[in-house]
Amino acid sequence: MKSRLLLTVLMLFTSYAFSQSLDVSGTVLDGSGLSLPGVNVKVKSSSQSTTTDFDGSFKLLGVPKGTIIVFSYIGFKTQEVAVSGTKITVKMTDDARSLDEVVVLGYSSRKKRDVTGAVTVVSSKTIEDLHPLKVEQALQGTVAGVSVTAQSGAPGAPMNINIRGIATNGNNAATVFIDGYQGDLSILNPSDIESITVLKDAQAAVYGVLGANGIVLVTTKTGRKNSKTKVSFNSSFGTQETSRKMSMLNATEYALLLNESYANGGQALPYPNVSGLGKGTNWQDEIFNPAPVINNDISISGGSDKITYLFSGSDLSQQGIIGGSKSDFKRNTARLSLGADLSSKIKLQTNFIYTYLDRDSLNENGLGSVLFNAINTPSTLPVRDKNGNYSLVPSTPGYGVEIINPLAQIDNTYNDYKLRKLNGSVSLVYDITKEFKFTSRIGFNTGNSISRNFAKQVSYGGKVFDVTRSSVTQNTVNDNDYTLDLIAEYKKTLFGDHNIKAILVSTVYKTWGSGLGATGFDVPNNSWKYADINLAKGTSPAGGRDVSSYSYDERRVSYVGILEYDYKGKYLLNAILRRDASTKFGPENRVGYFPSFTAGWVVSEESFLKDNSFLNFLKFRISYGVLGNDQIRLNGYTGLLDGEATYVFNGALVNGTAVGGLPNPKLQWEEAKKFDVGFDFRLLNNKLDFTADYFIDTRDKLLIPKIPVSGITGVYAPGASSPTMNAGSVRNKGFEFSVNYKDKISENFNFNIGYNITTIDNEVLEVANSTGYTEAGGFGVGQPLLPSRMEKGQPIGYFYGYKTDGIFQNQAEIAAHPSQAALGSATAPGDIRFKDMNGDGIIDSKDRTYIGDPIASVIMGLNLTLNYKNLDFLAYAYASIGNDMVRNYERTLTDVNKSNYVLGRWTGEGTSNTVPRVTTGATNNNLFSDYYVEDASFVRIQNVQLGYTLNKTFSDKIGISKFRLYVGVNNLYTFTKYKGFDPAAITGPRNDDNVSQSSVGSGIDNGFYPTPRIYTMGLNLNF
Repeated sequence: MKSRLLLTVLMLFTSYAFSQSLDVSGTVLDGSGLSLPGVNVKVKSSSQSTTTDFDGSFKLLGVPKGTIIVFSYIGFKTQEVAVSGTKITVKMTDDARSLDEVVVLGYSSRKKRDVTGAVTVVSSKTIEDLHPLKVEQALQGTVAGVSVTAQSGAPGAPMNINIRGIATNGNNAATVFIDGYQGDLSILNPSDIESITVLKDAQAAVYGVLGANGIVLVTTKTGRKNSKTKVSFNSSFGTQETSRKMSMLNATEYALLLNESYANGGQALPYPNVSGLGKGTNWQDEIFNPAPVINNDISISGGSDKITYLFSGSDLSQQGIIGGSKSDFKRNTARLSLGADLSSKIKLQTNFIYTYLDRDSLNENGLGSVLFNAINTPSTLPVRDKNGNYSLVPSTPGYGVEIINPLAQIDNTYNDYKLRKLNGSVSLVYDITKEFKFTSRIGFNTGNSISRNFAKQVSYGGKVFDVTRSSVTQNTVNDNDYTLDLIAEYKKTLFGDHNIKAILVSTVYKTWGSGLGATGFDVPNNSWKYADINLAKGTSPAGGRDVSSYSYDERRVSYVGILEYDYKGKYLLNAILRRDASTKFGPENRVGYFPSFTAGWVVSEESFLKDNSFLNFLKFRISYGVLGNDQIRLNGYTGLLDGEATYVFNGALVNGTAVGGLPNPKLQWEEAKKFDVGFDFRLLNNKLDFTADYFIDTRDKLLIPKIPVSGITGVYAPGASSPTMNAGSVRNKGFEFSVNYKDKISENFNFNIGYNITTIDNEVLEVANSTGYTEAGGFGVGQPLLPSRMEKGQPIGYFYGYKTDGIFQNQAEIAAHPSQAALGSATAPGDIRFKDMNGDGIIDSKDRTYIGDPIASVIMGLNLTLNYKNLDFLAYAYASIGNDMVRNYERTLTDVNKSNYVLGRWTGEGTSNTVPRVTTGATNNNLFSDYYVEDASFVRIQNVQLGYTLNKTFSDKIGISKFRLYVGVNNLYTFTKYKGFDPAAITGPRNDDNVSQSSVGSGIDNGFYPTPRIYTMGLNLNF
């Protein structure tokens, strides 16, 4: 009886002890004592879990005493802690031996410690810190070897991502993959991104034909299993202004200089009395205006044992600093991510993104652009005349026929572009056995765009922009593509130490679409309101309405074999063989085989370094691979009847069709041969992280479009063009270094500083055509000699012109110098002196030579973050050193306005040896020379931000897990000697795809729309 009573008491006591529940809260720190947000905190053998907030804090309700809580986070050792009280502080240690952070590498993923290629990952935290309007901006200065340039500073303008230099005069842009399928960064809301992985060397060979220019892999956010619903809201408002204005002549300076110019030319003074002119009109002040930018996004995520979900939406509205609503951009996105464990072996993951873009734009970056007109319109001209109408720029020879009132140009510009795009992926993973799994994934993009442009009937006083008949042009385009991947993966550990993974991939890609465009004339009421082809009943001068259409269909079929091996985690090998077949090439050359390998040695796992207290991790890497490239226009190997011709039919001339671009049936794959050797190490308890690489990227069998051929072949006929040929080779080589250091100075203060630098040596090894070079670009108006070349022994797209040697000070110097008469005009004191490069005693076109190039020799990034209590601060900067720019925004006419550097012109012997005289007479001073080439090196403070996070104790009371306010400035300041608006204006002529830009002809500044400075105030909320 007593024993039964005692047993009952013990059972009751034990039951009470185990039923005692606690509300547990705590903080999770990393090895340096920094708070760790996003750590998964889970009650072992239970569905109850949470994640740490911005301060590394967490809270679990009703946890029985003695229960085990599991703390896990990528890159750190998983820890288990038993509940003994209501407060827990966990200090997680970096897993220096395993480096468990998983890196997405295409058709597979590997732990970071096992990656053998040159790979860089940008985390969601970096993106959240920067708050970029565009995803591409998060890569600028944060990833070594990556250069991001804008084709324009206007809202919604495309951006270029180049990895390790420029290798071709075709498409140089890196290929983007979103959740496994080929995509477009411009459609993404940056807040939706979990990570961005950049593949820079032969590791990109897994994507074969698409990897030649490097790969950018985007992984979007998903919900987490066993987590409560989380709501995240971000909102920001900003005001934009121009980051720079050029120093132009005011009205008085302009009139005095023009008088001098006319006097030197022996003509009557245009301004006999300059008193009272004052400063006149500052056209830059007239066209540049503050503009708002508003960005909001929200996401809702969570999950159970078997299902995860995330829904997000965003709205971006940005007006232009030129033209306001006439150059604005709107982007709306909606994304749905669903994951489900259909069974213990089958998992489904879906991602769908809907994007709506609406962009209006002005004439940008060319002769006749709004900025070009603002720079060249005289400051003596008022905005409006006495009748209240926009003033007309005179049409006399001194003003030219293309310069018009820029405000009138803005008012008379009407266009609209809208894009609706749906893209996404669906993947099914079947874990057949522990060693073998099969994945089926389909990704797709489908987009429909419409555009409308209205040319209003208007007269600018006899200019080329005069419109005698109003017209409206409308286009509709449908673009589609899909990618189907079938992936079989087998992994096995043999003899305890040999780990093998074999992957076989079959991938099919198809893209197809069509476009239809038409132009109608005589718009009713000469009004944008009625600008519709249905209402414009007028016919074109040739009769009827102008109508055009096109369609395309391109396909690729590829097979990939991947073998990954490691021995004891010390010796690593990755081998890839890819077979690609592309419809860009003819039947004989359609298929290409591309092998690559990467290898690594984790030295810190050797016995002589293992558990070293100073050196935490050391790995050497080497890689080599051959990657194919087919980024050229369709059907280049065959002739199409898409040209124009005139025939004699029944004794009369009639219009007909002819072969367009000349075909080249021998077209074959361009090859990118990538070599890389590097190492990674960590020191000082993983506080210091260092990576170094040396790379050589050689592009052979370069696909060069529009190779010059004889005119008798008909290449100059309407619609015709020269063929594309495998006719060149380009090499980029250089070093990459990146270092990151983080530390905790005190309990309340910690910091992180990162620096990266890349050197690039670009050289053309061969141009195998009849001339040994190709030319492109344009300078001035009417100059027949092209300013940019691709030629053996020089950087691709280098500037080819005359080299100057100061200013002639007197007639004796002219007499002693080789004659410059062959250039077309007589030489007088005060004119530019050109060098006789070939020593033949005559200055002529044969003396043109290298005078600069637009490719930077060094790019750098410097990033700093500080945290003090609830305050956080960051500053990001990047630099480009060694790139040159051509000053082509100045119209070389006598009566246009000029930059104020001309005030230092030559006015007599000894007055100037850099700026020539001004005159209305004919001179050679306007010929393309290094006088117009400037060093465009720059250092830009890209982002500065200060934030404050509300104390968690208070925010918990109002039901908010995170409440953060911040202020910041984007594009704060650019340090440069370049005189133009933006030294990062590396734009070039359009390639045949009408999207990418050629490197031959780039770096010529026609009046680049400057990247705006943005002052921002924002709010981050998590519930």
